[in-house]
Amino acid sequence: MARDVLVLNGPNLNLLGTREPGVYGAATLADVEASCRQKADALGLSLDFRQTNHEGVLIDWIHEAGRRGAGVVINPGAYTHTSIALHDAIKGTGVPLIEVHLSNVHARETFRHHSYVSPVASGVIVGLGPQGYLLALDAIAAILSK
Repeated sequence: MARDVLVLNGPNLNLLGTREPGVYGAATLADVEASCRQKADALGLSLDFRQTNHEGVLIDWIHEAGRRGAGVVINPGAYTHTSIALHDAIKGTGVPLIEVHLSNVHARETFRHHSYVSPVASGVIVGLGPQGYLLALDAIAAILSK
């Protein structure tokens, strides 16, 4: 039986490949999705890959994951540093969740050093570029196997 995983991407991640390539790299979100699909297939995961620029949509998707009993890999983008509502949705649903960031947020501007998501995440992966998503899928697969 396939295990469900939602890979959720927050604001401005649709601009990957063109937005600050020195920080985020040259891979597009479509490239990241293709790699994730390949990895998910190898892990026996059913993958649902999404992106939105809207906080409320991310929250709705986390609620959906909770209802479905799905795991979540999330790159919340800038909402990482601002969204108490995202924190509350994750905590309230209890979804197993891995937080991912392409860049090392701790080596960047001070305002990026705090995450509202990390305290309610099962794990956090930062600074490894698109490879971080693949490692997050390994982690969520292990969590869902328990």
